Amino acid sequence: MMKKKQKLLQFEASSVEQVFSKESVLLKQLQQGELDQCLMLWQANEPTLVLPAGKKWPESPELINALKENGWKLYTRKTGGAPVPQCQGVINLSHLYQWHEDKPYSITQAYENLCAVLTIFFAKWGVKTQAHATPFSYCDGDYNLNIQGKKVVGTAQRVVLKSGGGKIVLAQAFILIDVLFEQLVQPVNLCYQQCGKSELVKAKVHTSLFEHLSERPTIDILYQSLIDAFVESQLYR
Repeated sequence: MMKKKQKLLQFEASSVEQVFSKESVLLKQLQQGELDQCLMLWQANEPTLVLPAGKKWPESPELINALKENGWKLYTRKTGGAPVPQCQGVINLSHLYQWHEDKPYSITQAYENLCAVLTIFFAKWGVKTQAHATPFSYCDGDYNLNIQGKKVVGTAQRVVLKSGGGKIVLAQAFILIDVLFEQLVQPVNLCYQQCGKSELVKAKVHTSLFEHLSERPTIDILYQSLIDAFVESQLYR
């Protein structure tokens, strides 16, 4: 039996551009069979609003200037469905893996697997979570994780074909660890207003891990806790 080719990457602080560039390289390696699985954990080194490319979210000079005036950079990527703010205090994970060839791909199962891992992570800190949509949160979805009805994790997923057949899953999550919510949603609402959207995101529907802990573990400890949760889940062997 061939040994699985796996990779683990951890960045305490990195530019959004560098992380997404690395993610693209890793995705190609999985497509070509050079890797079977990769977990990347990271935080942004400066406040950056990640904007999905497309007509729905135009990258206008007005938006760029408005964000700059409020201390935020703008980065546009090809994938994604809604603006996502990245800054210190938000842990991101990108999990790239090959879907089992003997099982038909299921987007629901893939999301549930990711949520199961994250549920283990929070349980390690004595925190119970529930998966459901969170009205008025940014980047809302059915597979948010919530603590007492408030969003603490957002998830996303992308699937690409592997060379020679098979599917590669890119599962992503942002985890709110220690942030000021009014500051976090400000660039999102600014983007909504600049793009002519009527809806606004509400800070009060979000929460963070540290709001529910008496201790404040270091980023290294939190990263290791996430890694342990993946291993203990036994979902990606």
